[in-house]
Amino acid sequence: MIALPVLSPVQSRLPTVSAHAESSHADSAALMIDNHGRPITYVRLAVTDKCNLRCTYCMPETMKFASERELMTLDEMLRVMNVLASLGIRKVRITGGEPFVRKGLMELLWRLRELSGIDEVHITTNGILTAPHVPQLAALGINAVNLSLDTLDHERFKAITRRDGLEAVLATFHALVAHNVPTKLNAVVMDGINIDDIVPLARLTKEYPVEVRFIEDMPFDGASTTTSRANAQDVRRLRWNYQAIVEHLRSAFPAMQQTESDVHATSVNYAIAGHRGTVGVIAGFSRTFCGACNRLRITAKGILKTCLYDAGVADLKGLLRQGASDDDLRQTLLDSVAHRFKDGFEAEEHARKYAPTLDSMSVIGG
Repeated sequence: MIALPVLSPVQSRLPTVSAHAESSHADSAALMIDNHGRPITYVRLAVTDKCNLRCTYCMPETMKFASERELMTLDEMLRVMNVLASLGIRKVRITGGEPFVRKGLMELLWRLRELSGIDEVHITTNGILTAPHVPQLAALGINAVNLSLDTLDHERFKAITRRDGLEAVLATFHALVAHNVPTKLNAVVMDGINIDDIVPLARLTKEYPVEVRFIEDMPFDGASTTTSRANAQDVRRLRWNYQAIVEHLRSAFPAMQQTESDVHATSVNYAIAGHRGTVGVIAGFSRTFCGACNRLRITAKGILKTCLYDAGVADLKGLLRQGASDDDLRQTLLDSVAHRFKDGFEAEEHARKYAPTLDSMSVIGG
């Protein structure tokens, strides 16, 4: 096996040989199961770290983006995904940065849709460049689009994103609905910034058959540990946590009822009588769903993350460019999953020992 490029001290925790290393490519039923008994069936694949917005909760105002050479090529992404599919990955979500700034994105989506073993292809977008591509997304049978929309107010949109683009996002929203593309609206809830938008966004579900999901603010804006808006060591300091968000929604919609969710769902979902859509709350900062987490993340530079909050556990792009075989990739993936952190708190505690900041969300890929 080719030596694994060194990323951080977490790498020393991985054994040389995995107990699952003999799983073959032909064994399409083989599953990655982590050291806590959680099957891994879902990967979030970032295709770029570049973005045409500068959302305050996602990145610093000035960013040094990766060069083209530093990014995985489309062929490298597809090769990794082929190996992951052989290990039981059935769902892939394309993220960024903003995916639609990456050249060749639609080709990648079509090729993923044709990849044996991949049952679901999803994409997360800010919607600025997306509207013209909606007919193609519908034609390829995209399973769902997550559209970032933190406010319906033009001035707040400019303050949050540091750009003027609300009309483009709304055009994408209406195009998705018109083409019957399953759509989720993602809104990050920020204390003192967009609280007044929670109820208006939720009201969209009355007319439109969409899911509106409110996400706890998380410390992934590229700020230092001393200036980050949230302290991961004390969830109580997050005023607008999932409980506060639900209470606020109930004050406007008293008959709101919790619905049944998939075991791996990150959101707790609610139905409102008379509404065509639903609302949901994602406790990304409180990390209430770690016990059922079934996902991996691969950054645009090809770094494997087994948790949103870890510092990266393997350099898949580095392995590919050193000449790794598919078996080498497979063993690296299995070894990494076999030494996964119990939850986001453990992962973050370890990561902060070696870096003063958490990477921005645009670098991680969401």
